[in-house]
Amino acid sequence: MAPFHRLIAALLPIAGVAGIGGGTAAQDDACRLIRMSDPGWTDITSTNAVFGTLLEGLGYEQQVETIAVPITFQSLANGQIDVFLGNWMPAQTGFVEPLKAEGTIDIVGPNLENAKFTLAVPDYVAEAGVTDFSHLAEHADRFERTIYGIEPGAPANQHIAAMIQAGDFGLGDWTLVESSEQGMLSQVERAERRDEWVVFLAWEPHPMNTAHEITYLSGGDAYFGPNYGSTTVNTVTRTGYSEECPNIGRLLQQLRFSVDMENEIMAMILDEGRDGTEAAAAWLAQHPDVLDPWLQGVNTIGGEPGLPAVKAHLGVD
Repeated sequence: MAPFHRLIAALLPIAGVAGIGGGTAAQDDACRLIRMSDPGWTDITSTNAVFGTLLEGLGYEQQVETIAVPITFQSLANGQIDVFLGNWMPAQTGFVEPLKAEGTIDIVGPNLENAKFTLAVPDYVAEAGVTDFSHLAEHADRFERTIYGIEPGAPANQHIAAMIQAGDFGLGDWTLVESSEQGMLSQVERAERRDEWVVFLAWEPHPMNTAHEITYLSGGDAYFGPNYGSTTVNTVTRTGYSEECPNIGRLLQQLRFSVDMENEIMAMILDEGRDGTEAAAAWLAQHPDVLDPWLQGVNTIGGEPGLPAVKAHLGVD
């Protein structure tokens, strides 16, 4: 299928939602369905599932489409997606800044801080002396001049490709292998079983940080930011969404995740084989204290207080 037709096929399921009306009933109807994106990352699968569990308890509906980051931002700008919980910054600056300037997206605010995102190697490779981007080229043969990334079009892959194209760190003749999150981690697992050397894209939160003994590389500040790619993850909406749907807008403003929380939910998905909704509901039932600040002043779609409704949905006091 040609790239243009793939784009249209990806967008068809999320097109055609009715426009926003002026009356209360029309507004309620327009806000009932919240359309969201998942680039195929387990952390966003987890946070989408948490948000979806809250929405279900409040009487709303959630529709999540698996579409790449570039199409996600295009869909937000076109009004075909309402909410994206996975705006990793500064990695996605190139997508965000032009749309902010055009006024076609709104940055609600951070939903996760103290994340990180840069290249990493297994601990045994670091112990052999590879702890910085500048150390890679001198061991090019052992790495087979290859860096393993995630899905095509991901901003982090673009940074790696730019680094290779510029020839920085002596990596001009290296290759970026673009794959899925799971495909990349499968390659890491194979290398570890054979004590082979591998360099790959890594981030936290993610269970890879406990499933694998890895070392994040220093020196990549120009491409991933300081402090090992220290990252803030923002909530982004199509422009004007919080004004059109203020109840959900308030929930989005108050929604804050933590690295530990996301690690635990992702581990349920990846290690225990649970689907995102099941894992999110189980975590929330075990940690109901997070609901109070999230749901302060938030109502059900029928106008009742949201906190008791969500607790009843989860079966907690």
